[in-house]
Amino acid sequence: MKNVELVVKIFEKAGIRWVFGVPSGPVLTLIEALRASSRVDYVLTASETSAAFMAETVGRLTGIPGVCASTVGPGATNLATGVGGAWLDRSPVIAITCNFATQWLHRRTQMLIDHQALFAPLTKASWRLERGHIAENLARALTLAVAEPPGPVHLDFPQDIGEGPATEDLPAFPISNTVAAQGEAIGSRVLDLLKSARRPLIVTGLTFTRSRATSSLLRFIQTQGIPFVSTLHAKGFLPESHPAALGVMGRACSKDVQRIMTLADLYLCVGFDPVEINYEEWCGKTPVIHLSTEPADVDGRVCLALDAAGNMDAWIAELADLPRVSNDWRAKEWSGHREKLDMALRPTSERMAASHVLDILKARLPEDAILCYDVGAHTHQIATQWRTDRPHTCLATNGWSSMGYGMPSAYAAKLVYPGRTVVSVVGDGCFQMTVGELATARRLRLPVPVIVLNDGWLGLMKVKQERLHYNYYGSFLGEPTDSPSHYFGVPVRGVRDVRALQEALEWALHLDGPCVIEAFIDVQPYSLTVFDK
Repeated sequence: MKNVELVVKIFEKAGIRWVFGVPSGPVLTLIEALRASSRVDYVLTASETSAAFMAETVGRLTGIPGVCASTVGPGATNLATGVGGAWLDRSPVIAITCNFATQWLHRRTQMLIDHQALFAPLTKASWRLERGHIAENLARALTLAVAEPPGPVHLDFPQDIGEGPATEDLPAFPISNTVAAQGEAIGSRVLDLLKSARRPLIVTGLTFTRSRATSSLLRFIQTQGIPFVSTLHAKGFLPESHPAALGVMGRACSKDVQRIMTLADLYLCVGFDPVEINYEEWCGKTPVIHLSTEPADVDGRVCLALDAAGNMDAWIAELADLPRVSNDWRAKEWSGHREKLDMALRPTSERMAASHVLDILKARLPEDAILCYDVGAHTHQIATQWRTDRPHTCLATNGWSSMGYGMPSAYAAKLVYPGRTVVSVVGDGCFQMTVGELATARRLRLPVPVIVLNDGWLGLMKVKQERLHYNYYGSFLGEPTDSPSHYFGVPVRGVRDVRALQEALEWALHLDGPCVIEAFIDVQPYSLTVFDK
């Protein structure tokens, strides 16, 4: 057995289903080993960046590290963009660069760069696989990738090492995350802080998405009568249809959400990760309770009333058992805020706008549908307008915020959940970056509709130029034209009004393969809904 075959055996035992990537000479040995596997498939993508985004999505949805592989040099640098997404969006990933033979690694030669130097700032660790230590280091990598906080691990795999004979046994499995020690009880301290506050507010963040105590936190909210807001990543981990849900911070109509947040005199932040938005950007001088797996990352401007880092779920269970403490919040106040926010998100428009597209999608899709969206003005609109009561049904990159995420993420989500409806919503700028992945979806026969919001602009840049009183420059993509009949053999329908969109959506959801709906929308409403943080 070769070392590449040993790696595939370890992947099989770890529950890994796919390796995403683009082949080249050094990668072919690994691909051949995967061809012989009955449980791990090699998925050819149009770019290494998309391969890494797909691996990130698999890791996020399953908790098992997603795997991506590239060749040397440009393959590795392309892969790095998607690996950065896993790093800042906290998803377990194994990123493999298949390198030249060991004898060339310290030479100046074609395509060769220092892969470990490249991936060091983007990963939890970067190791070169060596003969006799393949199983050991791969097991370490799989364990480290899922350890709190999860993230990517890079492995450099020289070609001669991969083709060499395996001399090791398979490592012990299963590999699992070690639960942090609870530390001291915090229930009594939180109770005292609640008694001294009149308007406490809960904020949930990225780390909360890895909690197994979401129902306990909801019980605490209902017992105490405390409202909550979330970050983009935490959407759906508490039900957004709940009367106490006040919105998503830092996104569309952010000033409206921030306005009600400033009424709070105590912030109870559960699983808040500053990679999404720093405390200093929104909390002011209001006291903060920070409950998470890591300490709060703040400067002296933040008033930390309690900073608890450890077993977050155990602390949430304590909160759920606290006695009721009265406060000054009123349900009518919450409903009034939600009504005003809904109106603000849907300004009057002469033509079809992004808000119309989202309302039509929401009305048509099943409750467990997964919406994967990209980066731009529509990110802000979706984060606030698209309400969901289910975790992992509204996927985007936030910590990394790289354009080009929405389409590969949707295709990966469909691989993980083939029986569920998956839809991708992207801007026209993002679509230009990843349109080639339609060929991937066609080859895999993935019935995922891609909704392209075509307004002819890099919409978010247009809004930012307006806020800065700059002239429009470098943000206009060109006047939208009629849609073609297909891209790479994937059928396309162009729509310019609500009725045409509804008809196209019915068509799309009954296909047995991918498609594109190009929705020509008005860019101007973004100027009224999208505000800087």
